[in-house]
Amino acid sequence: MMHLSRARAVLLSLLLFVLLSLSSTAQVAPKREFRGVWIATVANIDWPSQQGLSPVTQMEEFRYILDEHQKTGINAVIVQVRPTTDALYRSNKELWSHWLSGKQGQAPNPPYDPLAFQIEEAHKRGMEFHAWFNPYRATHDTISEKIHKDHITKTKPDWFITYGGKKYFKPGLPEVQQYIVGVIMDVVRRYDVDAIHFDDYFYPYPTKDPFPDDEDFANYGTGFTDKADWRRHNVDVVIKALSDSIKAEKPYVKFGISPFAIWRNQSQDPRGSDTKGGINNYDDLYADVRGWMEKGWIDYNVPQLYFHIGYPVADYAKMLNWWAKNSFGKHNYIGQGTYRVNTDARFTEWHDPLESGRQLRLNRSTEGVHGSVYFSSKSVMNNPLGVQDSLRQNFYRMPALIPTMPWLDSIPPVAPKKVKATATKECVALTWQAPEKASDGDTARYYVIYRVPQGHLINKENPAHILTLHYGQETGYSDKTAKPGERYTYAVAAVDRLHNESPLSETSNGRRKK
Repeated sequence: MMHLSRARAVLLSLLLFVLLSLSSTAQVAPKREFRGVWIATVANIDWPSQQGLSPVTQMEEFRYILDEHQKTGINAVIVQVRPTTDALYRSNKELWSHWLSGKQGQAPNPPYDPLAFQIEEAHKRGMEFHAWFNPYRATHDTISEKIHKDHITKTKPDWFITYGGKKYFKPGLPEVQQYIVGVIMDVVRRYDVDAIHFDDYFYPYPTKDPFPDDEDFANYGTGFTDKADWRRHNVDVVIKALSDSIKAEKPYVKFGISPFAIWRNQSQDPRGSDTKGGINNYDDLYADVRGWMEKGWIDYNVPQLYFHIGYPVADYAKMLNWWAKNSFGKHNYIGQGTYRVNTDARFTEWHDPLESGRQLRLNRSTEGVHGSVYFSSKSVMNNPLGVQDSLRQNFYRMPALIPTMPWLDSIPPVAPKKVKATATKECVALTWQAPEKASDGDTARYYVIYRVPQGHLINKENPAHILTLHYGQETGYSDKTAKPGERYTYAVAAVDRLHNESPLSETSNGRRKK
């Protein structure tokens, strides 16, 4: 019986994979697409797997996570570095996170800096590193013995409110606003991050009790007759200050937000979406994400569309279309609810092996959508209903460059020179000369190597012509996939930090010896 059960499981897995494959082959993969995954540290959701692991084990776990996502075609990781006013990195502003060591304020032993390590490992694999902060949540519960005596909730108790079983910063206090911006800018200055990222936790999700800020409104709400407008203003101040500060310090660092799916319902605002949600960003979390995009304060948006296509309250397809039309020229990456696949008992749609593929194909066919981000890492790696298999073998089978942001940088690098393909029995050995600096001072962050059968022309816009994305400064590559005796044409392009691509180099013909 054991062997029969295993055989049935294998057959089911193969059937699901075939169905997913058939459903996705008709659509051509884009050359540029953001393919991200959230790696959550709060409650040890994704990493580290438990508190108090040795640094060696923590590093092994993180490398394994990156390796698996690299196989899947992921090109960006969004890693939670500050879940509860704590730090999963060396900081003189906040205490070490207990999610890391098991005890708040306790440093890794032997010492290492997880954030510096994570950034280096992500960049080795050609992945962008987005540092994910929770700006206002200060504790995960209110159990006093878990909170270090030097935690800011104890050293600055007047800055905090207890609500819904957690402690939160008081968003209306000017000193709180300055503190939050200062903590995040400390990371921007000291670490080689590619982006700063917030999720949907601004003012907390409402409970049956009102958020207790009457006193703060009386003290700091001068000029506002409506408390809701004042609350939105408080969040706006932080977003605008961060936007300005990040670009002043490092203009290439992106700033992105991942909001709850609904900005406002059409019944509340003619600009809103055709949804019937009870909670929305604007009125309940006081996060005017649409306004931030319109004003150019953020570079990208990741709405959490954790609903199925056709859901009456908030239809995935309608929400996708609404956000795409309200992006104001900025990037939209769609938050995919992979954690719900084959686990959400309320909806049969999440038990349909074709639902995830339908959503991805809809993303790709919608103008103004630039990719996806999956919640969360563990959910993808668990491969529910073959989701990871489908990404690897179909949707993400070909590599993709991250979309450019011309409002940050539109100047491409200079093309590499002196490309040479040398035949050996083991491979075609490619070498080239690194490009000179472009007019903005950029050189190559990585290279795109193109290959076609000799006699064919290379088309830069066809991702099928990409042999590989070659990361790092090494100006050589061994093409071991070349078939012995077959002749190929190669070319190389340079790509800068913000993914602007140079013209092609001159071509070189080569073959692998028989």
